[in-house]
Amino acid sequence: MTDAFPRYRPVAERAVLVEFGEAIDKAIHDRVLLLDAALASAPFEGFVEAVPAYASLLVCFNPIATDHRTVREEVAALLARAPARCQPGVLREVDVCYDADLAPDLERVAEASGLTPEQVVEAHLSGEYRVFMYGFAPGYAYLAGVPEVIQVPRKQAAVRDIPAGSVLIAGPQCLVTTLKMPTGWWMIGRSPTRILDVEARDRPFLFDVGDRVQFRRISRAALEGAPL
Repeated sequence: MTDAFPRYRPVAERAVLVEFGEAIDKAIHDRVLLLDAALASAPFEGFVEAVPAYASLLVCFNPIATDHRTVREEVAALLARAPARCQPGVLREVDVCYDADLAPDLERVAEASGLTPEQVVEAHLSGEYRVFMYGFAPGYAYLAGVPEVIQVPRKQAAVRDIPAGSVLIAGPQCLVTTLKMPTGWWMIGRSPTRILDVEARDRPFLFDVGDRVQFRRISRAALEGAPL
């Protein structure tokens, strides 16, 4: 039988991983966000930071000031007082151009989904996306909410040198790249929206975890005329 959630796992000598489930699920992620917000508003002694993921929150602490058992007790008390619902995140708009040369995998996603490329685009635009976590590379915001009709598994092997601004999907996840990187996800468009700004020291990332994202279709001319 699966243990009840949340589960608490010690991580080295300075963190506790609080797990709320084992799936990409909005209700599970709501619990991650609620604990993250609770820690931000009422941190315990020795709290350092919290790092949200799809179904867990890594709670980091100063081992000189506290320990794993105390952190677990503090987290449990916060969860007992947490509200039933979290506040909706800010709605962010991301522009995307789906022209064929900028979307080399669009045809293959269409074939795998039994749709036309235009129907894949329409499905992608209709998705209700949320920022679930950051990871892998600076500014890589992992979104969930890809409509089921266009959910395709990752490629068998990664492809090198995918350009920054590429709009990628894999399973229920979506991502807009910020750097030239290899990926095994499917590239279905290109976005000029700046998600990572290394010069903005106070706010280098466009999104906060929990924000909602809406994709907006733009023309090639609009893409090429967008500021760098």
